[in-house]
Formats: sequence, structure tokens, C-alpha cells
Amino acid sequence: MPGRARQLGRLARRQAPRYAAAVVALGLAVLFSYGVPLVSGAVIDVVLRGAVGSSPVARLVARPAPRALLTESLWPAGLALVALTAAAGACGWLRGRLAAEAAEELARDVRQRLHDHLQALPQAWHDRADSGDVVQRCTSDVETVRTFLAEQVVEIGHATLLLVAAVPLLVALDARLAAAGVALLPVIVTFAAVFFRRVQQRFRAADEAEGDMTTTLQENLAGIRVVRAFGRRDFEQERFGERAAAFRDRMFRLIRLLGAYWPLSDLLCFAQVGLVLVAGGELVRRGEITIGTLYSALVMVGLLVFPVRQLGRVLTESGKALVALDRIGDLLDVPEERDPEEPVSADRPWRGRLVLDGVRFAHGDGTPVLDGVSLAVEPGQTLAVVGPPGSGKSTLVHLLLRFSDDYEGDVAIDGVELRRLRRRSARSIVASVLQEPFLWSKTVRENLAVARPGAREEELVDAARAACVHDNIVGFPQGYDTLVGERGVTLSGGQRQRMAIARALLSDAPVLVLDDALSAVDSRTEAAIRQALLRRRGRRTTIVIAHRLSTLAWADRIAVLEEGRVVEQGSHDELLRRDGAYRRLWELQARETARAEGGTA
Repeated sequence: MPGRARQLGRLARRQAPRYAAAVVALGLAVLFSYGVPLVSGAVIDVVLRGAVGSSPVARLVARPAPRALLTESLWPAGLALVALTAAAGACGWLRGRLAAEAAEELARDVRQRLHDHLQALPQAWHDRADSGDVVQRCTSDVETVRTFLAEQVVEIGHATLLLVAAVPLLVALDARLAAAGVALLPVIVTFAAVFFRRVQQRFRAADEAEGDMTTTLQENLAGIRVVRAFGRRDFEQERFGERAAAFRDRMFRLIRLLGAYWPLSDLLCFAQVGLVLVAGGELVRRGEITIGTLYSALVMVGLLVFPVRQLGRVLTESGKALVALDRIGDLLDVPEERDPEEPVSADRPWRGRLVLDGVRFAHGDGTPVLDGVSLAVEPGQTLAVVGPPGSGKSTLVHLLLRFSDDYEGDVAIDGVELRRLRRRSARSIVASVLQEPFLWSKTVRENLAVARPGAREEELVDAARAACVHDNIVGFPQGYDTLVGERGVTLSGGQRQRMAIARALLSDAPVLVLDDALSAVDSRTEAAIRQALLRRRGRRTTIVIAHRLSTLAWADRIAVLEEGRVVEQGSHDELLRRDGAYRRLWELQARETARAEGGTA
């Protein structure tokens, strides 16, 4: 945890001037606040006794106003009290504003750092991460830290300065009153500290339960169509109810602990004030102190003891903040993707010659996916990759996109191993359409322009025409300015795929990868897209992955993968002449197609 505090300190360094000014304002507010009971006590003694008390503080307070003036009129004292109260309030307001501004800026910096950090984390981490928990760390936990910095830190500083200022002032009034005034403070602080430890544990449990509940809700919303299609509403309601009940139960445990603190802390605080009243009353009875001195001491102890009593609540929030800070820190501690120390410059004309040499790759659990894959694709050629599910086709795409660098062998473009390039440079060379195309909740135009922000209108239209989606777009209510829903939910699956193809074509990268990118389009549209790609043949190197072999017959070469190995390579006609895996797949799909057409007829 101290490491987390240092990490927070580094983040807060930019806000040090604001926090320093807030500390100055807080100190002035405390001094002005203590001025009120001191002035009031001096006035009480002058009115009742005709003289101020004998303590140095009482004589110092009464010095600016002649004694005769105080006995004849209370207006000066009243104005002084108003001025002190107004000054304390103004300084308190300034303190709050400065602390709030610093906390907001710091929270913005933390959110930005978390977002940037998430963008740089390995794809393997994202595949394993619980998205609901990650969202909670970036929102709810950051808000908890912001509240702590804007409010609780100020209250801790307030209570500390009240105590630091009160002790010498009480001693100056009367050392015996000072001893009585702080007698129970160690008990109050110890009680708050013990309470803080227990609350911290229960808050962590509640926070984790909230993360589970958030994840369940997010999954349910993301898959709402599947839930409805399979009649799973009752099951999902029950599942969410279980998560919500677990969160409620843990919050109840936390609330019960909080509920026990307040009455016990009230008892201790009033006992402290009562102790001063009893001890001071006895000193007044014996004539050793004045009533004004007792009044000043009582008010000062009251000003002190209740903020100290609030330390229980403040430390509770501190416990929440430390847990939240720990969760944020755990996320920031995940190692980011690293670029090579001396990367090869990508500022060169790329032809798109792709070579895979002895590539081996395994998942984190050691399960092999690729086993000695070697392929070579000349610039402008089209390579189709086929194979049964789990043969490693999509893994090849992931390696080309630098989603993972934990492979053996070489993956090179134009003789440059991809791991020698910066990731951003490597990914700018390869345009891709993945199995699950993603669209932002923006306009069609903005979604396409992601590939090339400065693209002209005719370039957007040309790419959309090549992907056979232009006619659909112009049929939308606002054409290219139509807003698509989150993840493109307002579009059909085929429209999403074709827009993703148009976006990849617009990028004009030297290597184009289509990972089962035509699975959601009908045969007629597939043929039109294939013709558009044929017209562009030679402009870029193309890797096509598909399950329908009819989609791949036009490729220059076809590679067949089985269990992570290349078992066949050649053109469509060459592979059909062999008695191999490709021919068996082709004949199997031909029989299924004939059977389907016969059944339809």
C-alpha cells in the first residue's frame, strides 16, 4: 500500500500548487475559527467581572479594544465575531474549491492514464480480462479516489490542524484544561483506526461483489438479442438477482459496521466535552479560572473533538479510497506491449512480400496452435488459407497484426521481421477485416474514415462500391451521415461486414487480410465483392480465410492447414488434381450444396 501512496503522490505532483494553496487557506480558516471562542470568552469576562481573564491568550485578545469600550458597548465585539466567522467561512470556501479543482484534474489524469494504458496492454490480457471489472476500475474506483482527494483529505487536514492549533491555545488558557481537553482523544483516534481496518476489509468484499454484478449486467446488455432468441430472460434475471443479492448482503455488513460506530463515537466525544466541563467547573468554583476561560475552552474542545470524531467516517472513506487505489494500481501494473529499443523505420515504400518461416505458436497453457508454418506470398498475390476449425487460421492473422509476439520463427514483410517494427507501424502495413467486425457508434462516414482520416469523398464512395455497400448507404435516411448504433447494431450482419471491408480497402495498406469476412453475405453479393477484389488484384498482397471453398477458387495460391501445419499448397486446379485434404473438403462441400439445392427444389 505505501507503493500505491507514492504512485498517487507522483500523479498529484502537477496539482501541488493547488494543494499548497488549499493548505494555507485551511490554516487560516482554523485560526479564524479559534478566534471566535477566544474573543467571546474575553467579552464574557469583561461583562461579568469588568476585567479580562489572567491568561496570556485572554489579555492578547482584549488588547486591541479598550476595556471601557467593551463594558459600555458590545458592538465592537459583535463585529469582530462576524468578521472572524466570515473570514473563516471565506477561507473554508477557498480551501474546498482549490481541493475540488485539484481532485478533478487529478481524476481526469488518472482516467486518461488508465485509458492509454489499456490501449497498450497485450491482446492476450484483454482476451482474459473481465470487462465489467475493468470498467468499474476506470469509473467507480477513480470516482472513489477523486472523492477522497476532494473531501476526505481536506477533512483529515482540518482535524489535524485543529488539534495542532488547539493544544498550545488550551495550554495558554490553562494547562489543566488542556490536559482534560485531550484526555480521551487517543481513545477516539484508536477506536477510529481499529474501525478503519475492519471497514477496509468489508469494503473490498463489497467492491468485488459490485464488479461481478456490473459484469453480469454488461454481458446481459451486450447479448440481449441472444438472451431473447433463446428464451433466457428468466435465467438471466435469476443470475443477475444472485449477483445483486450478494452485493446487497456485503453492503449490509458494511452498513451495520458503520451504524455501530456513530453512537459509540458520540458517547466518546460527549464524554470528552463533559470531562472538560466538570474539570473546568471545579476550577471556576475555586476561583482559579474565569467563566470566560471555561467557555473558550469548551467551545475549542467542541470544535476539535467532533472533527476528530468524523475521522471514523473519513477513515472509512480512506479505506475505500485505498482499496480503489490498489485496484487501479493493479491495473496499471500490468506490463504494456513493448516496442523494440531500436525499431526499423517504416518510412519506406512497402511492396507487400510476406514470408512466414518456421512459425510456431502456443497458447499460455502450452497448447500448440501453429507448428512450423512456412509460407511465402509475392507482392500483389492472393493467398487463401483453409482448414478445419482450430487449425490455426485466425492465429496467423493475429500474428500478422502483432496481437502476440510470443512465437518462434519469423514473420516478415519485405524482408523486415514484424517484431523489429513499432506495433503502430506494423499494423499500418496490414489492413484487416476480422471475423467479428466492429463499428463505432458514429456516422457511416466516420466509421469508414477511421482507416484514413483525410480521405476524400470520392475515395470513400469508391471503397464502399468495391465492398458492395454503397447502395445500402445511400438508402439510409442520412446517407453517409447516418448514425449507426453501438457496435453497428442498427445494421445487418452482412452490412457490418461490407462496411468493414470498405474500411480496410480505404486504408490502401500493402497487405490486406480478410478473416472469414464474407460469411454473412449472400452468394450474389459475395460474387460482386470477389469481382471487385479481382479488379484490384496486383495492388496489394491479400490473405483470404474462408470456410466456403467456392470463395477461394480465384486465389493465386491456396494453403491447407491441419493441426497447425501446412499440409498442402497450390492453386485451386492443382489441389483438385491431388488426392488430398483440399479435394476432400471440396467434394464434401459440393455434396452438401447439391443436397441443399435438391431439398429446396
